[in-house]
Amino acid sequence: MSVIVRVPTTLRTLTAGESEVSVEGSSVAAVLDSLESSHPGFRERILDEDGNLRRFVNVFVSDDDVRFLDGLATAVPDGETVSIVPAVAGG
Repeated sequence: MSVIVRVPTTLRTLTAGESEVSVEGSSVAAVLDSLESSHPGFRERILDEDGNLRRFVNVFVSDDDVRFLDGLATAVPDGETVSIVPAVAGG
């Protein structure tokens, strides 16, 4: 299942500057595995040492935050878009 991953500016060094990349995967975990295989370095920036999403990284399937769905087990339909969005803090 091919999906599009939207890559934030801060991680585009891993994708040779590309803002979107196409990878395979039927779940968020599988998409992140494919992303790591194609563009090494994503796993350590997105997942913590326990394999969970880092606290300040949000992942969306379509417009839905995976934290409110099934987390890394969230299904990703063929042709869907997965967005990686770093949280922004400050005041």
